[in-house]
Amino acid sequence: MTRPALCSRRHLLHSGSFGLGTLAVAHLLQQDGLLAAPAKPMLDAPKRFDTLPKPPHFPGRARAMISLFMMGGPSQMDLFDPKPLLQKHDGGVFPGELKFDNAAEASAKVFGSPWKFAPQGSCGMELSELLPHLGGVADEITLIRSMQSGVSNHLQGLNAINTGRSTSGRPALGSWLTYGLGNETRDLPAYMVLGHPAGLPTFQQVHYSNGWLPSIYQGTLVRAAEPRILNLDPDPRLAGSPQMRQIALLRSLNERHLAEQPGDNDLAARIASYELAARMQVAAKEALDISAEPEYIRRMYGIDTKETQDYGTRCLIARRLVERGVRFVQVLNNSQTWDQHANLVTALPKLCKAVDQPSAALVADLRQRGLLDTTVVHWGGEMGRLPVRQNDKGREAWGRDHNTFGFSQWVAGGGFKAGYVHGATDEWSHKAVENVVHHYDWHATLLHCFGLDHTQLAFSRGGVKATLTDGQDARVVKELLA
Repeated sequence: MTRPALCSRRHLLHSGSFGLGTLAVAHLLQQDGLLAAPAKPMLDAPKRFDTLPKPPHFPGRARAMISLFMMGGPSQMDLFDPKPLLQKHDGGVFPGELKFDNAAEASAKVFGSPWKFAPQGSCGMELSELLPHLGGVADEITLIRSMQSGVSNHLQGLNAINTGRSTSGRPALGSWLTYGLGNETRDLPAYMVLGHPAGLPTFQQVHYSNGWLPSIYQGTLVRAAEPRILNLDPDPRLAGSPQMRQIALLRSLNERHLAEQPGDNDLAARIASYELAARMQVAAKEALDISAEPEYIRRMYGIDTKETQDYGTRCLIARRLVERGVRFVQVLNNSQTWDQHANLVTALPKLCKAVDQPSAALVADLRQRGLLDTTVVHWGGEMGRLPVRQNDKGREAWGRDHNTFGFSQWVAGGGFKAGYVHGATDEWSHKAVENVVHHYDWHATLLHCFGLDHTQLAFSRGGVKATLTDGQDARVVKELLA
């Protein structure tokens, strides 16, 4: 009788009726001494990458970051940057030169903001009436009114603000932070991305790509509805010894395959993912479940209100994740919803209604838990808007075109000043003219808050060291720091 051949690793993965979480049990069995010891690594084996905690270059204030990323480009002169001259010359001809992204719908008619501004907090920061809840935490934030990237299109602008350069294929900010510092928990991914119920933003994985860093540093997408992470639950039919035997076999095959592929960081990352998945079966479910949160916290985030329920839930989950040691969390909108080339008068209030209360609640909640000092909260997009009308077909149709020469974002916690306004645009909110913060300056400053030198956090590519800010005259903007 012919003895059946041992099934291949690929066949086992394909035919085995168990989830990724079950595959990783081998790691736990090994820790408990229930598996044979793996073969000793070769003395000249290449470097293996992981997410174990790593020391910074110098003591930093920040330990975690939550990025509330507004894909599309929020309108700075309607939210953060009041300009009386826009109101005075509303409907008149703009006197300077403009760079349009969509020339076919362009006009040179000045578009004064339809909304009022007022000082907020003891710092007197002027904010739009569309952001009443943000006004309640104005004394906790730094408002940067002089951001600049000079990259007009969405993909290139997103790349610049998220990866350091306008070209595609580079690692996202969250990948750099987890590469440099690792994670503070073994039970959850270091870099987690909270998606929108309606789908991911335009360009999807570009937001959380590891680029040419090892795959273990890519973002882990969390769905907006249950099951928030797929394939965590093992098949109950394989519980007990059948599962243990299959896992032991798979572990053996993985170790042998990895030994035959020295330097294959993607393979090592996949195996590490299997191991992490086992621990996530319990930890992720607990972290993503807000049912145990008290009612006052749910009300604080607006989870009891239809307009704010989704964003409030995701902001609360973001807090729960960093509270449990996750290094970097990004909360995304769908499509390019802040890209209001038309219908700004009706669309912008709806967007602000959805995110204002949850965003402010996140800052306040972190503060009351003693976490704001070590957690950076960032709110902003890849660009701003122009001070003139686009789609000039009546007030309800008016919008604004792209502007990357002067726009706003705010940041709180993690070593940044509180109750502080930095920089300024010209009198039209068109170009940054005072204390300009380029996107690469922002990156250098942010890394500094984590104790990382932007010139030293490097990855070797073919013998050439690459950094988040390489080839750019980046500086740490110390004026932003407490």
